[in-house]
Amino acid sequence: MLSRKDISSVLSSYDSNRLTVSVLGSHSALEVCRGAREEGMRNLAVCQKGRDSTYSRYYLSRTVKSTGRKAGVIDEIILVDKFADVASEKVRSQLKKKNAVFVPNRSFSVYVPYDAIENDFDVPLFGNRALLKAEERWEKRNQYWLMQKAGLQMPRKFRSAAEIDRLAIVKASEAKRSYERAFFFASSPEDYEKRAGVLLREGKVTEEGLKSAVIEEFVVGAQFNFNFFYSPLSQEIELMGTDTRRQTNLDGLLRLPAAQQAEVLKHISPTYIEVGHIASTVRESLLQTAFESAEKLVAAAKKEFAPGIIGPFALQCALVSEEGKEKLVTFDLSLRIPGSPGITATPYSACTHGEPVSVGRRIAMEIKDAARLNRLQEVVT
Repeated sequence: MLSRKDISSVLSSYDSNRLTVSVLGSHSALEVCRGAREEGMRNLAVCQKGRDSTYSRYYLSRTVKSTGRKAGVIDEIILVDKFADVASEKVRSQLKKKNAVFVPNRSFSVYVPYDAIENDFDVPLFGNRALLKAEERWEKRNQYWLMQKAGLQMPRKFRSAAEIDRLAIVKASEAKRSYERAFFFASSPEDYEKRAGVLLREGKVTEEGLKSAVIEEFVVGAQFNFNFFYSPLSQEIELMGTDTRRQTNLDGLLRLPAAQQAEVLKHISPTYIEVGHIASTVRESLLQTAFESAEKLVAAAKKEFAPGIIGPFALQCALVSEEGKEKLVTFDLSLRIPGSPGITATPYSACTHGEPVSVGRRIAMEIKDAARLNRLQEVVT
């Protein structure tokens, strides 16, 4: 894996007064580029041909001829044939010439092989590149392993379908898009076999995907994403905002009356593909519990994945009530920038900074401060 010494060597050739905040043109690229713009920094999106018009046309920085007004937020794009080409020597050279600090989003780790990210992509990466792979459930030292090390409250995991003795959620990879999950529920081994068989016949999952699936107790509670930011410069954790998810076709099914749901489910299986987020506040008395979980996670990551968490991360949780007391159960992690720019609508970042601050802007603030303090090597790997 590229060492911090390798990246420091690249940084030594940079003009820290002319940094470019860079990102793959997908997932949360607008959030990253807008944040850089708000902090007076240049930005750049690496886009795949055929999937670039959002960035190269609709949000490209420009002056509108008819009014003379400025529009758009993307300063510059680099077009590639496929997203994985961002790790090519040609593109890496272009990025380094622009003093690029690259912000990894989920699309980056989906479309670029981990070998390339860890061994070839020698562009300074905001965050800890060693943590990106921990989101993958097939990785031995994965997010569940890290949550256990942190001592977080988690749902019970079943080693096989034969152990299912209560309502469980099965998280298997989709057959066509392995980075998406084909969730389904089962309350017994027999129920699992029945439902898994339907998905196999429909071609939505594979036998291999089922073998590597995570089977865990389904925790009935209010679901929230707690979006945090850890600053190596201040060594403080900030809550940037909270949200909940929109998923297809689940959201559409839930809008139907029960009788119609039962009828529709005779013909289709529910899917849980994330397509959006809704800003959602949390009862204030529960925030301390969320912060305590975040503190535990940061401490465990620092010990197990040095230098630990840098920048944004999220805890995906269910808030449940037991014996009149609420507790936080964490079922997933995001170890990079979240894809939910709407969290700025929640009050939490303003309580820290005096005004709403997006995750993209907070990243730019950290990079800008690190450059000013000559501590840039502390926020990149």
